[in-house]
Amino acid sequence: MAQPEVSLENAEAVYDYYLEHKQNRLLAMSAYALLARRYQPRVSYADGVQQQLAQLVKSDRRLVVLVNHLTQRDPYTVAAVAWRSPLRPTIGRVRVLAKDELFIDPKQRQRVEMMGAIPVFRGKNYGIRQVNAAGQRMMDVCAERMRRGDDLAIFPEGTCNDVDPAQVQAVGSGVGHITARAMKLGVAPTFVFIGVSYGPGVPTEPAREQVRSASFFIDTPTDELPERPGDIARMVRTRLQAAVDGAIARY
Repeated sequence: MAQPEVSLENAEAVYDYYLEHKQNRLLAMSAYALLARRYQPRVSYADGVQQQLAQLVKSDRRLVVLVNHLTQRDPYTVAAVAWRSPLRPTIGRVRVLAKDELFIDPKQRQRVEMMGAIPVFRGKNYGIRQVNAAGQRMMDVCAERMRRGDDLAIFPEGTCNDVDPAQVQAVGSGVGHITARAMKLGVAPTFVFIGVSYGPGVPTEPAREQVRSASFFIDTPTDELPERPGDIARMVRTRLQAAVDGAIARY
């Protein structure tokens, strides 16, 4: 299938493409390994979680990885964590929700596609009503990709937190709708909560050195999920805050 222009006007063709898009898994593994060397994250776990996460990956459970969003470099530092954690075997079959601006420059688009990105047209850029149809299709594509065997990674705050890095900001209902749709397709997702702390004073557009050796904390996963999207979103905010607290405590 020909690679479409990523634009809101072209959303139908965009999501037809990303429904079928396949990553180059060997290239993705190499890139994640490079990012791990470059960013050198420090990864810690709640009691027993390292072993639990390894077992979840081994049993091929569908994972929804949820991370707080602090800087423009987060996708790269989180990729480094994936390489340095039991999530490594999932590299190359994880879909990552990413803002549509990242797909404009051809070289950048190549990088984010290699990382499994699916574009999101955000209401704050175009208006809620204008993005509604595209958003519905995006959620359907994510649910179907999970049904087919992909995992999903989401920054559920939707944008970089420039208010207070110690407090998870509002979580939109999108994560709840995607999860609810996946469950209707027979998927039994497990949520994995990852908190990140870069320390005090790091801007949303930092230099590489400012986010190197960040503290990441992986809290206890759960498959006990509410049924309603709004309830899922509220649960995510609460559980992600606990993961952020853990990352800050270990910085």
